[in-house]
Amino acid sequence: MDLMLTAVLLGIVEGLTEFIPVSSTGHLILATEIFGYDAKTWAVFNVVIQLGAILAVVVQYWRTFWAVGMGLLRREPLAFRFVINLLVAFIPAAVLGLLLKHQIDAMLGSPVIVAWALIAGGIAILAVERWSKQGEYQGLGQLPVRQAFGVGLLQCLAMIPGVSRSGATIMGALAMGIERRTAAEFSFFLAIPTMLGASTLELWQNRAELAAGTGPVGWSHIAVGFVVSFIVALAVIKAFVAYVSRSGFTPFALYRIVAGAAALFFLAR
Repeated sequence: MDLMLTAVLLGIVEGLTEFIPVSSTGHLILATEIFGYDAKTWAVFNVVIQLGAILAVVVQYWRTFWAVGMGLLRREPLAFRFVINLLVAFIPAAVLGLLLKHQIDAMLGSPVIVAWALIAGGIAILAVERWSKQGEYQGLGQLPVRQAFGVGLLQCLAMIPGVSRSGATIMGALAMGIERRTAAEFSFFLAIPTMLGASTLELWQNRAELAAGTGPVGWSHIAVGFVVSFIVALAVIKAFVAYVSRSGFTPFALYRIVAGAAALFFLAR
């Protein structure tokens, strides 16, 4: 398959799956396996195009970020709590991500891990949906710091490909009694520093190869994947929040289990 067409397809996969609890990284790894490419070859591409999806969050919630910025200038407590909660939730992933970088990179090359993680995550979502008790809608600036830190700790589970960063954070938030819409939006906001950090690290570590253009996947492919993931994610975010506020996460859990089982069958052939 043509590399540029692959970049477009992977951009669509990223935009569709980044913010729903099905694991965008896991789907990208499985997609490259299905397309017949080495996941390691596309590892930098897979991480960096996530910035396109992150930009979609900034565009979708620009009024929230503008209000927080103005609130900081006016020294409003809720604005400071918003930023503090975001930083507190980001710290665990930042620390563990640096300490376990080599182990994480090794797992990114294993579609079998992705398949089993999809199944396990689906079962976990069903359990949380059944037994969690939810509170009322709250903005990120209204959550206690301990809850924000707890969500940040659970986000670290997503270092295992296939677990899903959004799934770990949203389900963790639900398990702690945070309402569905708040949990989803918290996951969106937390993705910004988390994925910025991961992408910056990947770009820095692979700067020589990218600058020289020696790898099969270059800047033009990354740029196309970025734009495609941005456009698709922008359409997905609003629809996802509206859907889960009304109907919950059970369909995503069932999809994960079926997709994981199908992946295991495909990989065993």
